[in-house]
Amino acid sequence: MITAEQVLAAARAGESETQEFKRSTGEQRSAMHALTAMLNHRGGRVFFGIEPDQHVVDQQVSDRTLEELAQEIAQIEPPVFPAVERVVVAEGREVLVVMVTQGPGRPYSHRGVPYRRVGNVNARMSRDEYNRLLLETLHAERRWENELAEGWTVVDLDADEIVRTVDEAVRRGRVEDPGTRDPAELLRGLGLARDGTLLRAALVLFGRDDALELRAPQCLLRLARFRGNDRTEFIDNRQFHGNVFSLLQRAERFLRESLPVAGRVMPGLFERVDDPLYPLLALREALANAFCHRDYSLGGGSVAVAIYDDRLEVTSSGRLHFGLTPDALLAPHESLPWNPLIARVMYRRGLIEQWGRGTLKIVELLEQAGLARPAIEDAGGCVTVRFLPMRYVPPQRVAHDLTDRQRAVLAFLEASHGGLALREMLARLGAGVADWELKADLALLKQLELVDSSGRGRGAYWSLKRK
Repeated sequence: MITAEQVLAAARAGESETQEFKRSTGEQRSAMHALTAMLNHRGGRVFFGIEPDQHVVDQQVSDRTLEELAQEIAQIEPPVFPAVERVVVAEGREVLVVMVTQGPGRPYSHRGVPYRRVGNVNARMSRDEYNRLLLETLHAERRWENELAEGWTVVDLDADEIVRTVDEAVRRGRVEDPGTRDPAELLRGLGLARDGTLLRAALVLFGRDDALELRAPQCLLRLARFRGNDRTEFIDNRQFHGNVFSLLQRAERFLRESLPVAGRVMPGLFERVDDPLYPLLALREALANAFCHRDYSLGGGSVAVAIYDDRLEVTSSGRLHFGLTPDALLAPHESLPWNPLIARVMYRRGLIEQWGRGTLKIVELLEQAGLARPAIEDAGGCVTVRFLPMRYVPPQRVAHDLTDRQRAVLAFLEASHGGLALREMLARLGAGVADWELKADLALLKQLELVDSSGRGRGAYWSLKRK
């Protein structure tokens, strides 16, 4: 029940995302636009008897007025039944309040037109947004992961992985010990079976690699290392079918093998200290989120990792949903997983955090490493998380065991300022060092991006490479 004092307080607060004022019920048509937009957003209230400038003018409300209002509300589809209250604010004068919550049947339309709420303005909803809301509503009622996996049995799953998941969940205190390690019983306890039949989420989480390749090809991981900054030439190209845990392990192994190294020369030592160009924990978090939130209903979908000389990208099939945007993911936000069953098991296993912390954790790890925030892109039916180094670092790994002669060459070049010719370095190294040996050393140091040269032949000048 709304009181007169609450109506006056609402008038003083002014119009907002959740409040709109109408002078009288003669503005019913535009009021329905506002209600429709609020149903498609967070809910809200329309007040009849308050002007947009917050002045309470009140009005007389008759049975005929209420009947006409009900007829206009009936033009909203799907049908809604908002709360309507008459609030007496003066003798014989009332303010009429119509209230709705966020509608469970989104998207809503009035006389065939859907509306969205932007601040205190009602705007026609685009076709793309309408389709997105429709998809999200259908998804909530009937999700791919929650459908029965007809023809699949526990035999098609990795029983050891099921047990490991429960053991880890118990260790972390995220489930109570069920007192059994029977795979079928554990799956029921995890909510991955219904009436004795597996759910599709169980396949994604625990399916055997060979079974998934034949019967669920969208459980796919693509891994690539490209030469340069585009997709013209592969250095490495792999793909694997498997469950989430198997694919995560393969992705991490690939990253450890292929990830460029950011090296810096330590003063006085002339030895590069090597660190991964991107924090492995941040990449792992991005991968876990990709497996958790991707759209498994897309038969040709996958999670992909692509390493270029100047960036690394983690891509997953599907779009952002529930009104999330790339910018919103980099700020505190509600956890709204597209696959809540899969997300819950991954949380219990310790692979993700609930409450929308995944992207924030990535940001924190990158900032600790002195790197920029990731760039997130929602385009082409995919979500891409792009990691960028602070500066370009060639993808060669530098050995820690440079020879004494190679270290001496670096020391000479450090002290020379303007650089040295081959003959000058030979003179400083002394007898016993052949011309070809020094050339081989310089070639290696140049390949490792530690030195640079200008000129040609014996007249070339060598210097430390400046980053």
